[in-house]
Amino acid sequence: MLTSALTAESLLAVDVGAVHTRAVLFDVVEGQYRFIAVGLAKSTIGAPYANIGEGVRRAISHLETILGRTFLSESRSLIIPSTQNGAGIDTFALTISGGDPLRVVSVGLLDDVSAKSAKRLAETIYSNIVDVVTLNGYRSLEKRIDAIIKARPDLVIIAGGTNGGARSSVMKMVEAVGLACYLLPANIRPEVLYAGNESIKKEVHESLSSLVHLETTENIRPLPDVEQLQPAQAKMVGIYRRNRNQKLMGASEFDIWAGRKMLPTAMAFHRIIGFLGKSYDASRGVLGVDVGASSVTLSLSYAEQRLLGVYSDLGLGENIVNVLDYTTPEDIAKWIPNKVSPESVEEYIYNKAVNPITIPGTQEALLLEQAIAREIMRIAATRLRQRMQEKKIISNELLLPWVEPIIASGSVLTHTANPGQSLLMILDGLQPGGITNIVLDQNSITPALGAAAEINPMLVVQVLESKAFQSLGTVISPVGVTKYGKPCLRVWLTQEDGTERSMDVPFGTIQVIPTPVGKKVNLRLLPLQRFDVGMGGIGRGGKLRGVGGILGIIIDARGRPLNLPDDPVQRLELQKKWRQALGAS
Repeated sequence: MLTSALTAESLLAVDVGAVHTRAVLFDVVEGQYRFIAVGLAKSTIGAPYANIGEGVRRAISHLETILGRTFLSESRSLIIPSTQNGAGIDTFALTISGGDPLRVVSVGLLDDVSAKSAKRLAETIYSNIVDVVTLNGYRSLEKRIDAIIKARPDLVIIAGGTNGGARSSVMKMVEAVGLACYLLPANIRPEVLYAGNESIKKEVHESLSSLVHLETTENIRPLPDVEQLQPAQAKMVGIYRRNRNQKLMGASEFDIWAGRKMLPTAMAFHRIIGFLGKSYDASRGVLGVDVGASSVTLSLSYAEQRLLGVYSDLGLGENIVNVLDYTTPEDIAKWIPNKVSPESVEEYIYNKAVNPITIPGTQEALLLEQAIAREIMRIAATRLRQRMQEKKIISNELLLPWVEPIIASGSVLTHTANPGQSLLMILDGLQPGGITNIVLDQNSITPALGAAAEINPMLVVQVLESKAFQSLGTVISPVGVTKYGKPCLRVWLTQEDGTERSMDVPFGTIQVIPTPVGKKVNLRLLPLQRFDVGMGGIGRGGKLRGVGGILGIIIDARGRPLNLPDDPVQRLELQKKWRQALGAS
């Protein structure tokens, strides 16, 4: 039996990924909640175990070894609540990203309206869109039914019709789904989520509830120009939890330990970005990026809007080959600071897909994986920017909005030879503009905090205020383009004795102002050559209190959007200089 959130002192959060399973412990230290340690083990979703339980217990056992504490009984069950002798834990939380993504069929009236919104809703969990069925498509009723049957989906999302709008057209799509489900064997019928015209929920229920597990939610397109996904996301979490319990051996046991509150890892991550979004400057957003083996997650909290993109076709594991659907080996090779053939890039990608748990064993392999991570982040950021432009959050599809901070997670970003490599990957992949702070979640505890938020909000607040995250430093990225070497930003730095020194930053360079971690420095900025640093518009500057991180204060004057030179000699020379500036070699 779980103790209440008011009396809980320790919390163990387990995250089951495609490659690794983590057990993260939070406990009270000197009256404050703190991150204590993380235990790590290989996930056991696939052969030979095909049961997540072995990986979970191994991760917890690793934590026991690190801390010299006992969390598992002799029968390998979790000791909960904790005992007077200090064994066990008070509360348990579970997040999962591992396992095959949900197969989803998106159903709507119009491909570029309701069906598109249904696809975006599916992208808030780990899913693959296996088909899109629309009324305005070329397929007849019979072919729509055949398409759904052939897709063998885990989930069908039905959208369409504004509230009080189209009825008969939506019901035609509902009937097609119903007929397809009727023709499927009962044991493989999908769940159905209806997120369309709310005025016909009763008819939808009568048509489908006897055939499938039906969920209904608020209309995700209540008006033609309004998309609201957030109310439906809670339903998606429940659908995902049921699917994991059915498809992953051992999941239901640990879901019970978690009080039937298992979360998709991405949704837990998104919770914390939303929490931070309420805590920081409302005129700027908070962005989170998590680059994993099975997916890439981007979470944005900006101007009271929250956007989540979970891209299960992008990742550094089995699905790494999908990156070639969106970019070329030549473009990937451009990020590598030495000559690498496109054939070598392709060979690495295909080998990684076959052996996803391998880690780079040579410098060349490491540079290749980091280059692929850059392209994956770039592709994911492009998708998120397109959504932001449609929502009128941004006007320029090529640039992210001003965000501060950026929270980065994922082994490829956090487990590098030096922090300069981490920062350069993030800057190259996401290309933030203006002024931001780059923060690493080096222990991958953000999902654990998201899972803990519902159980113990005070724990989340206090851990976020601690030093559980690693600041790389304040980054100033002027937006604009000019000739290489021409000054694009003038910076005045006030010294401790009150004197001021200035520096002109040439375009195409990265400059570092050495600043101890946590130390605040008074800066004055003046953009040149019609550049913008986010202080009110093109050419407008102002004062800034920069905060030092591990790398100090960084000025990325390579321009936005960042364009690498086509000339290979010039490109390699610039990359060497950028890496030297950040100590990323």
